[in-house]
Amino acid sequence: MELSPRTGQAPAKLTRDEFHEEFQKSFIDPRFIAIQKSLEEVEGVAWNNYHEKGHKAPITEKAGAEFYNPEYDLSVEWKETRERLIFAEAKQKNPATQSRVLLICGSARNDGTCPSEVSKTWRLTLLAQEELVKANIEVDILDLSLLTSAYDKHIHPCKGCVSTAMPLCHWPCSCYPNHALRQTNDWMAEIYEKWVAAHGVIILTPVYWYQTPSVLKLMIDRLVCADGGNPDPTTTDGKDPEKAKAIELSGWNYPKHLAGRIYGLVVHGDVAGIEGVRRGLSDWLDWMGLIDAGAYARLDRYIGYYESYAESHEALDRDLAVQEEVRNVARAVVNSVNKLRDGALVDPRAALKHPRPK
Repeated sequence: MELSPRTGQAPAKLTRDEFHEEFQKSFIDPRFIAIQKSLEEVEGVAWNNYHEKGHKAPITEKAGAEFYNPEYDLSVEWKETRERLIFAEAKQKNPATQSRVLLICGSARNDGTCPSEVSKTWRLTLLAQEELVKANIEVDILDLSLLTSAYDKHIHPCKGCVSTAMPLCHWPCSCYPNHALRQTNDWMAEIYEKWVAAHGVIILTPVYWYQTPSVLKLMIDRLVCADGGNPDPTTTDGKDPEKAKAIELSGWNYPKHLAGRIYGLVVHGDVAGIEGVRRGLSDWLDWMGLIDAGAYARLDRYIGYYESYAESHEALDRDLAVQEEVRNVARAVVNSVNKLRDGALVDPRAALKHPRPK
């Protein structure tokens, strides 16, 4: 069987002049004129890192005995993320630890950027937090709107390694940071840890054009490595596609690294799209092996249906029913988390083997 990757899509690397034009776009503020000489020196180093091989992960160390190839030079940044996930997983599985729920605010709006106002999703997130705290649940809030307001914070897009071969997609993701391309400050290293540490997850999101907001979709795509991802990059010599294809075809078990956690959903909109977004999120979380907390934990509602955007917060103020429904989502997740940790809730899929693993 032919395992060579198909090629011919990617453009040629930038020339030195093209690189200069791209680099300088970040420094058009007149205040940088005074340090132009220093910027030229930085640009020179950046060009060399871009032009030469081996600078995706410039700081490496030998993988060590726990890996397939102990002598492989692994990224120190990747190894540190992996070690945090191992620690978080052990704590999550320890029955003596306090139950922990991750609240994910999926709106791109906050009052620290152009909209100058908090999102309704944020307010609903705080309602859920109140219920979790009442139940003695440790709460971790992931506010994805920080991508629009925090300095140099990124969730870089998924590169689709899994579509070449599942073992090429590493857990946690090893595509970033890529220092040669200045694809750095990737928030996902921290976000993976939040997911692993949680016993339950509640995603709260508005609908943007019949879809989830881009800040939420970026995170969703980068969680593909949690569903079948390869925990040992040395087996594929980093990103060797032919080796990854051979491994998958020889038999891959598609490990579900986040399976068994409880989930809840709150999807809200103002005109259309809530049902589709809620179903899409439910299907995704089900596929990853998470367990829904029941019908009351899967909420889709309109807030201020066809009313003005300018008064949308006032519409939420008036809608006491939806506020209580959001609280019920949190309560349902609490109930399921408690039952799961007490051994009273068992995933009915646990004893079944899927005939089409992928």
